[in-house]
Amino acid sequence: MTTLEPGVVSIVEDGVLRVTIDRPTSMNAVRVETLDAVADAFEDHSVDPEVRVAVLSGAGRAFCTGADLAGLDLYAAPSAATIDAANRVADKIRSFPRPVIGAVRGPAAGVGVSLALACDLTVASESSYFLLAFTRIGLMPDGGATALVAASVGRARAMALALLAERLGAAEALRAGLIAKVYADNEFDAEVEALAWRLAAGPADAFRRTKEAINDATLGQLDAAFERERAGQLELLAAPDFAEGVDAFQNKRPARFGSVA
Repeated sequence: MTTLEPGVVSIVEDGVLRVTIDRPTSMNAVRVETLDAVADAFEDHSVDPEVRVAVLSGAGRAFCTGADLAGLDLYAAPSAATIDAANRVADKIRSFPRPVIGAVRGPAAGVGVSLALACDLTVASESSYFLLAFTRIGLMPDGGATALVAASVGRARAMALALLAERLGAAEALRAGLIAKVYADNEFDAEVEALAWRLAAGPADAFRRTKEAINDATLGQLDAAFERERAGQLELLAAPDFAEGVDAFQNKRPARFGSVA
């Protein structure tokens, strides 16, 4: 087992690479170092002949609740560090030559949605939910979410999820085509294990070619989305609505947005 950063654990066992976001006290909210460590795990094992499948999960009650806003300095100059780190994770998962299972237990919110949907087979426990919470703090989706969500559910549903920032339960996410499978909470770990072993025992080269072909057919706009999201997010990070949104979030009050473009 390798602890890549206080908050990420990586282990290879019997052909399965397990990458776990391990910050349960913050509901697996991520920092730049956390995202870099996740990306490093996939990059480091991309040429490991022992690895035949990967599982990305979160420790405790959440998959990932987005970027860690605790202690954020609202008066600092906008930085693209978190955006770039999130984009790198999505890119490394997309290019990973083996199937990647996104095992979502509990909330996947903000960039957590991006991380989950970058995986090839996203599965969830029945009590899980997905939330593109960005507009609640005056931001836009990033980490490739504008392409990943739309590729799964289409323009109309993606627009509603992004603009309205409404919670989407696991069962509804399955019906919408956002994820691949939903498992009962008490069976989730066992079902994820069975899925991982099934893929690990399968034809690795055929899986790689299939993954590449489907991603090429459906995610042709992902790299462009990274760039659009980065440019847009940097503008929004410098805008008054972001400062208001974060202050409202930190103080548990409704945001009062009012900036005019």
